[in-house]
Amino acid sequence: MINRKKFLKIGSLGISGLLVPSTFIHAKTRTELDQAVTEELGVRQQNLKFGVISDLHYDLMHDGDRRAQCFIDAMIREQPDFIISLGDFCVPKPANKKLMAIWAQFKGKKHYVLGNHDTDGGFTKQQALAFWDATSPYYSFDNKDFHFVVLDGNEKDLNNRIEGYARTIGKEQLTWLKQDLQQTKLRTVIFCHQGLENTMNGLDNGMQVRYLLEQINNEAGFNKIILVLTGHHHLNYHNQINEIHYVQINSSSYYWAGETFESKAFDAAFYKDHSILKRALVYQDPIWATVSIAKTDIIIQGTETVMAGIPLNQTGIDIYKDVYPITSKVDSRKLMY
Repeated sequence: MINRKKFLKIGSLGISGLLVPSTFIHAKTRTELDQAVTEELGVRQQNLKFGVISDLHYDLMHDGDRRAQCFIDAMIREQPDFIISLGDFCVPKPANKKLMAIWAQFKGKKHYVLGNHDTDGGFTKQQALAFWDATSPYYSFDNKDFHFVVLDGNEKDLNNRIEGYARTIGKEQLTWLKQDLQQTKLRTVIFCHQGLENTMNGLDNGMQVRYLLEQINNEAGFNKIILVLTGHHHLNYHNQINEIHYVQINSSSYYWAGETFESKAFDAAFYKDHSILKRALVYQDPIWATVSIAKTDIIIQGTETVMAGIPLNQTGIDIYKDVYPITSKVDSRKLMY
């Protein structure tokens, strides 16, 4: 079996036969080398599972405690290797300590992606991170022979003014990302709040980041980056671009319908106390996913519910207004890599 020191020297198809096993030597194409790498990693690779939830929006929801508790109860039962929030979790105010107490019931590892709304009300990124007991807006970690990267898509582009919230990955972070990905030899999963391939308020330089990921795979000679998970858009879709899977994890709480939309799902008394939700389609129950990664495939086990108070087809909304259809579920998927 190839050892780590030798494996670090693998950089292309034209490598010395003295450094690699015969399966690598005889690989003539990118696909053949990718299969050889999978076989070599598979000898020691352990299957991994994590829980993922996105856009809880605890500060807006009338039943945020219930939604958080449902997710945590499920994770306690399933015992994944870690859980991760893909952003728009909560602002760091004292009243939200109740949410953190719920989250702490899961005793395993916990990770957080910064969302654009996590600093609403004048809070800073560092305040949000400290409140969650996180340390950095972007970082990487390894778990069971897989590499994971948490990105911060909320940086300002100094050369391009963007309306609304900042949604860029800056030069310093891009340089760090490239170095981090070049240094690892493990299959890699990327987490970011904003979609890298969604042009409707997604990551402003998403194409630049996608190209970087593709170049890393080309340099490695195999599919090193296998999956990108994002939130932010409150939608449910999957794209495969140049052999990398991009999966959008739907909000666990609602779909934002817009400033002119008037929901009739609840009564006037409810909207008096929760006026922001009059512009939203609230999901009756929280939704999330568990992601299992094995030797050659990724299994996403999604959850689904219905719209609270009124069926989607009676809301009068164009379900394709954001191109991908509005839905109150996270699809289950089997993705090959």
